[in-house]
Amino acid sequence: MKRFLFTILLLAAAPPLAAQLYHPGEVLSYRVSYKAKMFPNTEVGTVEVATSEETHDGLTRYKVVGAGRTLPTYRWFFNLEDIYTVWVAADELRPVRFTSDIREGDYTFDSRYEYDWDRSVVRTRWRSRQRPYQEKEMPLTAESMDPIALFFSLRSASAEDFREGEPATLRMVLEDTVRLLHYRYLGRETKKIRNMGRFRTLKFNCQLGSSQGFSFTDGSVFTIWISDDENKIPLYIESPVRVGSINAYISGYKGLKYPMTSLVK
Repeated sequence: MKRFLFTILLLAAAPPLAAQLYHPGEVLSYRVSYKAKMFPNTEVGTVEVATSEETHDGLTRYKVVGAGRTLPTYRWFFNLEDIYTVWVAADELRPVRFTSDIREGDYTFDSRYEYDWDRSVVRTRWRSRQRPYQEKEMPLTAESMDPIALFFSLRSASAEDFREGEPATLRMVLEDTVRLLHYRYLGRETKKIRNMGRFRTLKFNCQLGSSQGFSFTDGSVFTIWISDDENKIPLYIESPVRVGSINAYISGYKGLKYPMTSLVK
């Protein structure tokens, strides 16, 4: 689930930061399922991404929360709750702070990022269980952001900005490194989403680099379909695992800034 929540939040391209879309009141809901050859397609969890607006010290901030949880039926077997939060300056549309709170069974992990755009650095702080915090300061570029901030960088791009088959790379800030995300646009496709209908989509093949940053031998591979309209929201995601595959599909949305014109009636 942790990797899959990251997959949903990693959807991105690279238009200017000023083009990012943050719309208070928007809520995207997903169902996560597991499927294998001898195992039926079974829903095991949910993911929700919600955007709101806050004011701190007279400054307006967009707050985006991404939360992944196992369904109650499976919590006896593996109880998971992962919450990622980012605060974005409303005037510059740049992330200023990021937090994560991960609870998976007996495993806990939390991290904090503070962005210093004047100095072009990001300060990260993290720990697992009750161990002492580790800290690091890393160089920052306009293309280097946390997973949630990256998620929004595609939102107002035009489909005509993509070239079919052309590869591109993004940079994701983690605790002590910057990992690369390679993606390739595969073209348009009509996709049927369970209980939601048929949508016109833009299809991407993606691969997240390993913890070494530049190696892709042990990274995550996934395919993602996003709505072919002005909202550019993820609709369906498929990621192979050692046995079978994990999938997520949109199960609800509200507060969108634009009409959902990609829905085929």
